[in-house]
Amino acid sequence: MAKVIASQLRKGNVLDIEGKLYVVLTAQNFHPGKGTPVTQIDMRRISDGVKVSERWKTTEQVERAIVEDINFQFLYEDGEGFHFMNPENYDQVVATPDMIGDDKAYLADGMTVILSIHEGNPIAMELPRHVVLEVMETEPVVKGQTASSSYKPAMLSNGIRSMVPPHIDAGTKIVVLTEDGSYVERAKS
Repeated sequence: MAKVIASQLRKGNVLDIEGKLYVVLTAQNFHPGKGTPVTQIDMRRISDGVKVSERWKTTEQVERAIVEDINFQFLYEDGEGFHFMNPENYDQVVATPDMIGDDKAYLADGMTVILSIHEGNPIAMELPRHVVLEVMETEPVVKGQTASSSYKPAMLSNGIRSMVPPHIDAGTKIVVLTEDGSYVERAKS
């Protein structure tokens, strides 16, 4: 086990709390005007999928579980789960739908992700920071809209809704932040 301070925890980290493993879903640091800064952690217990919220002082020590972070390539999804292959030794692992969660929308054939492996089982996944998606449909530009501040809703090729600038039309490929599905830039061709 390795101890880290609470303020260093990030999404995907695996914690050992009282002998149970938890994967961090969100981590936010709060610095109130008065009082002690705290870190709010939302996490999922790996054994049964129960979601838990915890709050620690930002300087408090927390046990991080020893896991291996290994690059894996996404192969396919079936009734068994999500299949990944290690490109170095061709070992395959299957991740449960609970572990993948909402990140399923961003998985594409052949995509390289980082899987956290504990005792041979995948327990957490980290997607690439950005993905390229195609805008499937969006509203037409309203004359007089300024490009600086107004965004319009768009449906992306993975079924996620995002807000895009007015100059983006259906069929345009864009770069999206996987963390929250927000528009980054037009994809370079």
